[in-house]
Amino acid sequence: MAELLLEIFSEEIPARMQARAAEDLQRLVVDGLGKNGLSGQGVRTYVTPRRLVLVVEGLPVAGPDVSEEKRGPRVGAPEQALNGFLASSGLKLDELEQRDTGKGVFYFAVINKKGRATVEVAKEVIEAALADFPWPKSQRWGANSVRWVRPLQSILCLFDGAVVPVTFGPISAGNVSRGHRFLAPAEFAVKDFADYAAKLAAAKVVLDPIERRHSILAQAEAAAAREGLSLRADDGLLAEVTGLVELPNVLVGTIDDKFMGVPQEVLITSMRAHQKYFSLMNGDKLAPRFLVTSNMEAGDDGAAIVAGNERVLRARLSDAAFFWDTDRKARLDSRLPKLAERLFYARLGTMADKVERMKVLARHLTAFVEGASAHDAERAAELAKADLSTEMVGEFPELQGVMGRYYALNDGEAPAVADAVAEHYSPLGPSDKVPTAPVSVCASLADKIDSLVGFFAIDEKPTGSKDPFALRRAALGVIRLVVENGLRLPLFTLFQFAHAQYKPGTLSGDPRRVAEDLMEFFADRLKVHLREKGVRHDLVNAVFGLGDEDDLVRLLARVEALGDFLGSDDGANLLVAYRRAANIVRIEEKKDATAYAGPADAEALVQDEERALHAALAEVRASAGHALRAEKFADAMAALARLRRPVDAFFDKVTVNTDQPAIRTNRLKLLAEIGAAMGEVADFAKIEG
Repeated sequence: MAELLLEIFSEEIPARMQARAAEDLQRLVVDGLGKNGLSGQGVRTYVTPRRLVLVVEGLPVAGPDVSEEKRGPRVGAPEQALNGFLASSGLKLDELEQRDTGKGVFYFAVINKKGRATVEVAKEVIEAALADFPWPKSQRWGANSVRWVRPLQSILCLFDGAVVPVTFGPISAGNVSRGHRFLAPAEFAVKDFADYAAKLAAAKVVLDPIERRHSILAQAEAAAAREGLSLRADDGLLAEVTGLVELPNVLVGTIDDKFMGVPQEVLITSMRAHQKYFSLMNGDKLAPRFLVTSNMEAGDDGAAIVAGNERVLRARLSDAAFFWDTDRKARLDSRLPKLAERLFYARLGTMADKVERMKVLARHLTAFVEGASAHDAERAAELAKADLSTEMVGEFPELQGVMGRYYALNDGEAPAVADAVAEHYSPLGPSDKVPTAPVSVCASLADKIDSLVGFFAIDEKPTGSKDPFALRRAALGVIRLVVENGLRLPLFTLFQFAHAQYKPGTLSGDPRRVAEDLMEFFADRLKVHLREKGVRHDLVNAVFGLGDEDDLVRLLARVEALGDFLGSDDGANLLVAYRRAANIVRIEEKKDATAYAGPADAEALVQDEERALHAALAEVRASAGHALRAEKFADAMAALARLRRPVDAFFDKVTVNTDQPAIRTNRLKLLAEIGAAMGEVADFAKIEG
């Protein structure tokens, strides 16, 4: 058994592409080896800004002998068919076998292939992988016809210590690599991975991205502690910086005091987006310090590096401060006419059109959100998108909403309105905080519901894994806003109301049909949301199956009560009895070509068990109905539980399919009443297990 080592060395690979590239390299090479009967005992990949590395351990020096069997045409088939089969198999006619398959005599080709040397296979597989590598973006360099993400500089490829003669464009593989670009650029020869890793470490390169990530985080946290501050958590930035350096060295810099009057979100975003700096916090406020991750060792403890970065940062923050000062010279509402020049979506009008719809929706929603001012909600919706035309949001789109709040407060808007401008995009994901302030809730719901209704009405719905307008996220946001704030919101009528706010001729879909489609979509999103909380999806189906439930708070209360009920002995046994009754009625209705609906005739009941069940059904339907109207769903389930004993007794003592037609019909109607009574609480036919 031997080791295959591959290093592809190039100019800097974009950090966002590195992890996927390592996965793709492993997949392409391992799959290619596998198709030739070669599999190793361990596979590892590594990536740095300038190299992709693959190590496959425990490979045999040659692949196994392979015997392949192909069935050809029937004996006596046209000569053209036989010649084609001979050409594809590479055999002669006298080398074919004839076999009787039971459906005739056919030619068979048995092709024995000698196992190939692993070096030969590896060369073919790696060259094919390089040629077919799925970079999101790639380029040619020089006069070369091949493509790579950045200009390729060298390939190191060894199997069992010997060079595998891989070629790709102008590059031929060897046994040579090189270290850190500045600290150890000299070439060095290697004989295997252990030798490669040791020499790379000596050449100032941390090969393992996990080790680099841990080093950056540990250094950053230690630096923050020395300053008496805390590190602002940012996993995305940590991952990106890990892909930018081969030898991380975290240093502390200072932000000039003159910039600390700029909103901290602006400073954090500018440092993160432009310079890849980590922010340090003093409690919940930005401290005048930042962390830069250098790719160098410095003899002066990094003083020169820090000074250079501070100089660059001053220029960056000067731009941000200029945007901040410039934007505040104009009121936020003076920017509203600009929204008419900004398209929301080609078939749904401009952003100004959307804002007008949001204003009506937000005011309408205040009827369902306790403590929400109709005036403030409408004003928040009016200003929600105004900051899109500011200089700051033009430079940093991720600050939309956030900057709107600052500018609204600067203009003297009510704090509730300003907060709603900032929060109306939330929640942006399953872990994002849900707005709870009444005006913010109204503005957020208005934004999301308007988008959902509009895109569904023009049939731009999510399909499979594609959701270009983030409608799944919007629906989940509505669900969380409603559920976590306990809002009694009639979604079905609200969707139709939102549909009516679009200008005539904008939407072609029937409002009721759009609302029905959205309710189905919300049911699916709700099941996903609840599954993460351990709630069974079939219970959600059973409540949605009632057909008229669009109050999510009430629906979830039903689901919780239904789950508790089915978790009890009475509930589990009654579900079994329900299915037995439903199956009997269904089978007999199909056989008799009639429906056994309507109440059973009390005068036609013969046995005590029939009478007891009939009386219990009347009592339970009355009790359950009263509990449902009062939204006491646990009481409704408790009422159903009282059916268990009379139902069990009925099945123990009563023969449904008696030879007396009138009695049989009456008993089938009685069984159908069990399903009708339980169906007022939930659609038990949709419950699994």
